[in-house]
Amino acid sequence: MGSLGRVFYAVGFLVRETGQALDRLGSRLQGNYLFHEQLSRHRTLMNLFDKSPVVHKDAFVAPSAAITGDVHIGRNSSIWYGCVLRGDVKHISVGTGTNIQDNSLLHVAKSNLSGKVLPTIIGNNVTVGHSAVLQGCTVEDEAFVGMGATLLDGVVVEKHAMVAAGALVRQNTRIPSGEIWGGNPAKFLRKLKDEEIAFIPQSATNYANLAQAHAAENAKELEKVELEKVLGKKSSGQANEYSSLLRGVS
Repeated sequence: MGSLGRVFYAVGFLVRETGQALDRLGSRLQGNYLFHEQLSRHRTLMNLFDKSPVVHKDAFVAPSAAITGDVHIGRNSSIWYGCVLRGDVKHISVGTGTNIQDNSLLHVAKSNLSGKVLPTIIGNNVTVGHSAVLQGCTVEDEAFVGMGATLLDGVVVEKHAMVAAGALVRQNTRIPSGEIWGGNPAKFLRKLKDEEIAFIPQSATNYANLAQAHAAENAKELEKVELEKVLGKKSSGQANEYSSLLRGVS
């Protein structure tokens, strides 16, 4: 660290310490009228009853995600920011190389018209788009679920099938391999082209690579992150590597 960087770091430290001291002084002056803030401690992984989430060491789980109960996350899979996977009454399984994108919800069905208790099973190299909702359903290997889609109890999306963005797939619907379904309620739209089928595993690979960059950044200690902000340093090699990861990611 250069001399100028050390000066900025020291000044920033003093400003933060001064702010904390003023906050403590203000709290004492308020006395009985002090507002007590309730701390909400976010837990990315949380046990429930006798069940604990199992996450492979090579999987990426964003710090703002919430994984609860009987949930298994496979190798090279990624659970992105704001996702909720709640395996409280039945298990949730996510295979290898699968990406569950930001703000998606995976839950299980405790009760429905059929009376079955259904798990949620997601296969290998699956892409689940942003803000999708999957409830007690099965998505087979190398299938694709578009952004904002909803899959209800008993739905099966076969290998190399695609659910269009915003679709609502009704209970116990089976989407055959090689087809794309969309709409509300979802219905058959057309057969997938060969290049569209080839895109599905490529999408999963792109996200697996991108997740590595996010995992590395999230693993940094706070002091290192703050220091990088002050110094504004980012090597050209790192920038080029990150840019290459962004290619092909949607």
